[in-house]
Formats: sequence, structure tokens, C-alpha cells
Amino acid sequence: MTSIGGAATPGMVDWNIAVATATRLVRPGPEVSRDEARAVVAELRRHAKASEGHVRGFTRLNTDELHDTPVLVVDRPGWVRANVAGFREILKPLLSKMQQRRGSTPGGAVLGAVGGKITGVELGILLAFLASRVLGQYETFAPATHDLPAGENGGGRLLLVAPNVVHVERELDVDPHDFRLWVCLHEETHRTQFTAVPWLRDHLEGEIQAFLAETDVDPMAFLERIRDAAQSLIGGRPEGEENDGGRSLVELVQTPAQREILGRLTAVMSLLEGHADYVMDGVGPDVVPTVAEIREKFQQRRDKGASRLDMALRKLLGLDAKLRQYREGERFVRVVVDQVGMDGFNRVWTSPNTLPTKAEIAEPADWIARVHRKTEP
Repeated sequence: MTSIGGAATPGMVDWNIAVATATRLVRPGPEVSRDEARAVVAELRRHAKASEGHVRGFTRLNTDELHDTPVLVVDRPGWVRANVAGFREILKPLLSKMQQRRGSTPGGAVLGAVGGKITGVELGILLAFLASRVLGQYETFAPATHDLPAGENGGGRLLLVAPNVVHVERELDVDPHDFRLWVCLHEETHRTQFTAVPWLRDHLEGEIQAFLAETDVDPMAFLERIRDAAQSLIGGRPEGEENDGGRSLVELVQTPAQREILGRLTAVMSLLEGHADYVMDGVGPDVVPTVAEIREKFQQRRDKGASRLDMALRKLLGLDAKLRQYREGERFVRVVVDQVGMDGFNRVWTSPNTLPTKAEIAEPADWIARVHRKTEP
């Protein structure tokens, strides 16, 4: 098959079919005139640029590499294409192992071209679900494609999904100009984290690859996980089948080694997401006059969730865990900054050894004691 980016590589997932399926199924965005759409895109670009200075001033994280990470304002299909390219890049080692194992697996021939197409369809269904919910995203592992540039030397890119921003600002009935800047502040914080801390990307990639290396590479098991999630979206499991107790896809593939790695990954992601939430609200009062109203309404929206189907799929995909990461990570950052100031908090970025553990995210005083302990005479 011809894969995303143009390389001809048959494999476990037909990435082109994933893109085509998601693009076909994704819900249309809110109705806007052409002039309004142009104005939204232009404003998001201005806010993204302005956010650089706001975030660096507040966090005291300085970098000269921001020009290396482009800002792209995309629609929902654009978000799908970007994420398929990212998934393909980060999953490449795992899928290569699965491809090798497929040849020696009973019935593995069935998982050839047909299996790849089926998996592409099912992945596309999941991407269509997510494409209407993401406001913005810093793509850490972002290969360049013909229509989606990425930073040089492994740099990422910042995506802002314009129709989703418009949809949420209307749903919340908040000031649209303030809301757009508020969203940009969150995503710009992620871009600053990775550009100001050079080792962070490689560390995170190493942890992810270690997690994937421990994954059960049985192709049938892998496809079943994707099928479970897709069936949850299009109508649930067939009647009479057992469910998995509400566990997420990540939890279903854990080995003992993976659980240890996942604990470290959870701590890092909680830190990154919580830090971004802390910054967007901390900068807010000076540059976003209605930040208190936006935060209150946005949090109510998070807590309320949506339909039962939406909530079930969020649980299966582990998105509920992501919401907990925002809350726990923000509390960690707030407590540490209150105790040791912003410069004291920034010691978290010194090296992988100064990152908080999962236990320290819950008990910030333990991180402070470990990282800021005084040298005994």
C-alpha cells in the first residue's frame, strides 16, 4: 500500500484507509461564513505568537528554538492526518515486530492486506471520534508530510483545531477572543516545555518505546483491542459478550514491567498537563479578562462529560485518566510553586532524575524534600 508520506510499505495498519475513514466519518464543524473562518484562523495565529512571550515570562523558561516548531491552524481532517503521521512514527518499532511475528502466527496470513485494511477502518473510527474534541495539541513526535511541516532536527509542531475552538466557545457562551487566547496559552506552554528542556523529548520517547517493547505483540490481541474500542463507538460489544470491566486500552496490555514504565509516564504526563493548566490560568488575569468565567464553565463541561456512549469510549481510551492528570498535575505545580517559588519549581526540568514520581505527584512535599533537601554538613 502507499502509506502516509508516500513510502510503499505493507503492514499491520493501512494508514491511508485510517485517514480516509476518519475524514469521511468525522462530524462537520460549526457553521461559519468564509470571512468568519478566515478571521478565526488569523486570530488563533496572532494569539499563538503572543502566547510565546506570556508563557516564557510567567514560567521563566527561555528558549531560542521556538521558531523550529511551526504553528498550524487546522480543521478536523487536518488534525486526523497529522495524528496518523505521528502514530505511524511512534508505533513503527512495535508494528515492525508484529509484522515479523505475523508470519509465524497460526492464521497469520489472514492478517495480511485484508487485516491491515480492517485495522485502518477501525482506527479511523476512533480518530473520527477524537477529531471533534481536541482544541489544540503539541505534537512531540511529528514527522513532516507534504502538507504538514514539522520542526527541524526532530522538533514538533503546534496544532490548533479551529472548528473545535469555535464549537466550544459557543457551547460555553464565553468571550470568543478571550477563549482563543486561553487555549493558545495552554498549548504554547507545551511547546515551551519541550523547546526549553532539550532532553525531555528523547526521555519521553525512550519511555514510550520501552513500554511498547514490553507489549504483547500477538497481532490478534492487538487488533482485538482496536476492535473493542471501535465497537464501543458504533454500538458496543455483541450481546452476550463479556466486557473488560471498564479498563482502558493501555491497562489491557500491561505486563509487570509495563506497569512500572506506565507509572513514570503517568507522572510525566501529569506534570506536563498540570503545568500547562497552571500557566494558562496564572497568565490569564493579566491578558484574559474573563479567565475566571472561562475556567469555571470549562471545568463544568469537563466534569459533566457527554452521552453514556461518549463516557464509555473515553474510559476505554483512557481519556478519563487524562482528566485526572490535569487535576493532580495542576495541584502538584501549584503546591510546589507556593512552597519554593517558580525558580524552585523549575528544578523539575533539570534532568530525568528530578522529574516527580507518580507518588510525588500526589504528595508534592515529598518531591520538595527530595529535590530541595539541604546538604548535610
